[in-house]
Amino acid sequence: MNPRPIDHFVGSPVDRAAAAVSPPRLQRLIASLASFGGDKSGGVNRQALTPDDIRARAYLIGYAQELGCSVLRDDAANLFFRRPGGKDGSPVVTGSHIDTQPTGGRLDGAYGVCAGLETIAALNDAGISTAHPIEVAVWTNEEGCRFAPGSMGSAAFVQADRMQEFAASKDDKGRSFAEELEVVDSTFFDVPKRAMSVPFRAFVEAHIEQGPILELAGAKLGIVTGIQGVRWFRFTVVGRSSHAGTTPFEARLDAVRCAADLVIQAYAQSDGSDPQLRLTVGRFNVDPGAVNTVAAGVEFTIDLRHPNDERLDSLETLFRSWSGSHQGCDVRVERIMSNPPTHFPREMVHVVRTAARTCDSHAIEMLSGAFHDSMYLARHCPTAMLFVPSIGGLSHHPAEDTNPEDLAIGARALTRALLALSEPIS
Repeated sequence: MNPRPIDHFVGSPVDRAAAAVSPPRLQRLIASLASFGGDKSGGVNRQALTPDDIRARAYLIGYAQELGCSVLRDDAANLFFRRPGGKDGSPVVTGSHIDTQPTGGRLDGAYGVCAGLETIAALNDAGISTAHPIEVAVWTNEEGCRFAPGSMGSAAFVQADRMQEFAASKDDKGRSFAEELEVVDSTFFDVPKRAMSVPFRAFVEAHIEQGPILELAGAKLGIVTGIQGVRWFRFTVVGRSSHAGTTPFEARLDAVRCAADLVIQAYAQSDGSDPQLRLTVGRFNVDPGAVNTVAAGVEFTIDLRHPNDERLDSLETLFRSWSGSHQGCDVRVERIMSNPPTHFPREMVHVVRTAARTCDSHAIEMLSGAFHDSMYLARHCPTAMLFVPSIGGLSHHPAEDTNPEDLAIGARALTRALLALSEPIS
């Protein structure tokens, strides 16, 4: 695929389409979507395949149909809103997810879907056709808070053989992903299904940054060059419980003291000398957890992220060297999850860069520290991402927000990128 440079279209359909992006219409769509699962705090609790998620999907289907799109779905409950092209071939695809965290906001994921639909509305208003179809995807269960793991829909789309694994996943009430897929089938029985892994010409995901970098840089747009690799580790420290008042230090097998020493050693690796490293101890559970008992056991986790596999390997080697005996306790180290770094193709980054800097001359290149559906789509087709700022760097929180002007700028940049890839013909 060799997308034509956006400069080729200056003063022609691309400019007309970008100018046709309507900030009020985009805001109305975002607000309407936020009403499904919205709460008094201003946040949204719309977890995957809950009744609120199903109602939100029905609303988006109706909205897309009013824009003249056909609607398709697949076995993972992913939705696709298709605007036809002059050629009936592989589509240029955008979109994201609409499921949220239990204490989520109204923009995480939802912005990418709404910006994609706004692009289609703008193309309609500007009377522009494209050589290649454009689709807006709604990926299922990106957050992974109801059904683990996250990014289920995009992962299943790319790796259909994982559906059996995902189908068995259960929420905290014992309800399985497979059971909820049956609800989707019965609710949207009239929406045609298509096969998994159909070819895409390209995928571009617009998303809020969910961090402070753009705001601190004074930039309206982020040109995402890739997604950090991530590895999760579980550390189990086994000591011996004993009386806190009668056991001398030299006679203790103190699991907390041992675990604390390992945590300090881990955090010493993130001393600022490697600004791309992210290391987080997210859980630290003590057994028995009594105020007057030396701990018999500790389980803690480390979330490790970096864009370089070699750096991840070296830190994993360090962590594994802690296995065995430490301060008299037994230490076990397990890697419980791993995703390699994602590097977006240079030609796709160039498309997004050109589109972004046409809309914001201060747009910066950056890595994504969070997972996104693009992590899986990058294994399927040429992929890129575009970020808009998050006020205060806040996300996964009811106060998650982005300036409306920045949301509109992001939608205009997305429109330009999608047109460069889909080739306007009028």
